[in-house]
Amino acid sequence: MKHWDQFLAPYKQAVEELKVKLKGMRGQFEMKSSHSPIEFVTGRVKPIASILDKANQKDIPLDKLEVEMQDIAGLRMMCQFVDDIKPVVELLRIRNDFEIVEERDYISHKKASGYRSYHVVIRYPVQTIQGEKKLLVEIQIRTLAMNFWATIEHSLNYKYSGQFPEDIRIRLQRAAEAAFRLDEEMSLIRGEIQEAQAFFSKKKEQQQDRKN
Repeated sequence: MKHWDQFLAPYKQAVEELKVKLKGMRGQFEMKSSHSPIEFVTGRVKPIASILDKANQKDIPLDKLEVEMQDIAGLRMMCQFVDDIKPVVELLRIRNDFEIVEERDYISHKKASGYRSYHVVIRYPVQTIQGEKKLLVEIQIRTLAMNFWATIEHSLNYKYSGQFPEDIRIRLQRAAEAAFRLDEEMSLIRGEIQEAQAFFSKKKEQQQDRKN
C-alpha cells in the first residue's frame, strides 16, 4: 500500500473522537457523584508493521483491510471491578452515534492462553472532507488486572513470535488465573474499597478548598 498516512488518518480521527466521547461518560458519573464503572480510557491506531504482520497471518489482502481487519483503530475501557464490565457494555449498546457489529466475551469464555477481556466491534462514522466514512473500531473492556496480564502477554508474544516455550506458557496461564482471582477478591470487598475512595476524595476536596 502506498499512502499509509492518508489511509490511517480517518482511523486516528475516530480514535481521538471516541476517546473524548467515552471519557465523557466517566465525567457524567463524576458529576452525579456516583461510582463510575469506567476507570479510564485509552486508544491507539495499530502501527503499520503490526497491520502488515496481522494481514500476513490472517491472509487479508491489503485492499480489504477496511472491511476485514477490525482492530486497526482500538480503544480500551478500564474498569476497577469485573462487575463494572457488563454495565459499560450496556452503556455502549444504547448509544446511537455508532453501530455495534460484533461482541466477543472472553471473560465468560477465556482464551486458551488465559486471556480475558470483553470486545465490542463497532462501525463508527467519521466525517471527512470527502464525506462520511464508516470504519470498524474495536473497543476492549477489561479490569486493570486483566490489562496488566494482557500487556505482559503481548510483549512476550512479540519476543517469541507467538511460539511460547512450554514453561512460559504454563506460567502465563497461572498468572492469568491469579489475576482473575485478584479481581474476584476485590469484588468481594468492593463496598469497602468504594467507601475508602469516597472518603479519600472528600478529604482531598476539603484540603483543596482550604488552600483556595
